[in-house]
Amino acid sequence: MISKKLLKALSDQLNAEFYSSYLYLAMSASIDNEGFKGFANWLYVQAQEERTHATHMYEYIVDRGAVPEFKAIEGVKGDFSTPLKIFERVLKHEENVTKSLNAIASLALEEKDHATYEFIMWYVNEQVEEEDTADEYLTRLKLSEGNISAIYNLDTILAARTFTDPFGGAAA
Repeated sequence: MISKKLLKALSDQLNAEFYSSYLYLAMSASIDNEGFKGFANWLYVQAQEERTHATHMYEYIVDRGAVPEFKAIEGVKGDFSTPLKIFERVLKHEENVTKSLNAIASLALEEKDHATYEFIMWYVNEQVEEEDTADEYLTRLKLSEGNISAIYNLDTILAARTFTDPFGGAAA
């Protein structure tokens, strides 16, 4: 059985993953309307990934004999009118996710819940890639200094991204 403290932390993270999906969908819709179909695609796939994370956490909590707490998902606000503004927000968001996941890992160790520690470490390790990718695209956008050809080249690259469920399930 999972402790009440860990259940709360995991439930909060599950809800945060759904918020992340909302955030990436909002960004996708906004930048799609600005004509950046590749950026919109990358963000849409990111939203799918976040929903898959939430579902995976749900399954873990239920498998541990608990019921997650579902909270209202906060609305998304922000200026998502340019790829640069979006990736500044993406990097900041992913850094916050990393902090949250690290806190859960620390709590699991503190409570000697090794199963939850192992479970959450998959996410902690994945965050290295998430932050690195966001930082890479942000750096490319800053280096382009408004060069529309460079931005559209990156847009073309991001258009090729497809969703792959890291847990082997159906597409979210």
